[in-house]
Amino acid sequence: MAQVVVGGVGMTGFVKPSESPSYVALAGEAVRSALADAGIDYARVQQAYVGYVYGDSTSGQKALYGVGLTGIPVVNVNNNCATGSTALWLARNAILSGQAECVLALGFEQMQPGALVEHWKDRPGPLEDFIRVATEVAYDGDVPMAPKMFGGAGIAHQKKYGTRDTTFAAIRAKASRHAVHNARAIFRKEVSVEEVMASPPVTRLLTRLQCCPPTCGAAAAILCTPEFARRHGIDTTVTIAAQAMTTDFPSSFEPDLMRVVGYDMTGAAAASVWAQSGLGPDDVDVAELHDCFTANELITYEGLGFCPEGGAEKFILDGDNTYGGKVVTNPSGGLLSKGHPLGATGLAQCFELTGQLRGTMEARQVEGARVALQHNLGLGGACVVTLYTADRRAR
Repeated sequence: MAQVVVGGVGMTGFVKPSESPSYVALAGEAVRSALADAGIDYARVQQAYVGYVYGDSTSGQKALYGVGLTGIPVVNVNNNCATGSTALWLARNAILSGQAECVLALGFEQMQPGALVEHWKDRPGPLEDFIRVATEVAYDGDVPMAPKMFGGAGIAHQKKYGTRDTTFAAIRAKASRHAVHNARAIFRKEVSVEEVMASPPVTRLLTRLQCCPPTCGAAAAILCTPEFARRHGIDTTVTIAAQAMTTDFPSSFEPDLMRVVGYDMTGAAAASVWAQSGLGPDDVDVAELHDCFTANELITYEGLGFCPEGGAEKFILDGDNTYGGKVVTNPSGGLLSKGHPLGATGLAQCFELTGQLRGTMEARQVEGARVALQHNLGLGGACVVTLYTADRRAR
């Protein structure tokens, strides 16, 4: 499969909704940063895929018109929490198809405070079947839909494998240690397992510190062909070696909340990426996983093949998910520390992993990183897994 170069990346800091600039300002900052990183003008971009969840139609055009009015196709993308990586997937496919040589993927979100809610009450809700299964399983009562489903997935793992509550809390403690070194994260204070467990309960399993907060922000990536990169002096260190997007299977609606929240989508996407690339989980040095809740990070270790089914607790307790272990997961601090502006998250993961493979992340750099994996999941549903590789001789 032809290579696609990640030629430039940009990202804003993530902030609380009460402190956020407009989505236009956020998007403009991220795009200009990505263009500067690539060393090209906006006029070189031939197509743009712009992801956001909470905004009116054609907000993507509004976000970009302040950067440039060049007449290029602008496609608006909404795929719930997988929106940013879906924009990345579309941008890569545009290049692989031969439609364009240089494409922008942008994701932004100007969030509102509080738990996520469905806004359209006068029509079938896209998550109603997922919510129905979670309600029938009845691990939790009157709690918001997202923690009900993801917290229930963690309880399902406990019922199968005996996973302890404190093991989930250890994921949050690990995320906080990583985020200390990330100036773009909203939470940078290190917390202990005991502090995580002592924070207010949200579900039977999850405490507040185990749930990502809503934040506002933007991130962007410039993708291009190797030939375009060479003509324009763009760094070709990082390429997308493989990528896969999956949606739900019949198992998503069985009374197993691990599968309701995308475990099988993750497994199928990962299997496709391994088959495309000829690489495997043991080859990955660093990963950014969709840790909207600690429970999802834990089950994703198994879904991606970083450990066997039922082996996540040992993987965590052995320190195989952090520096010095098998694969450093969420060196950025993840969604738990950065927050989760839905449309921006997938491209923020791309930003982090591109920096890791370039070797430019300073205090949080994963030494010798050559292979990186990105996992971005949205209920409703979609999962995108992207595998990046580095050739630092290309710099």
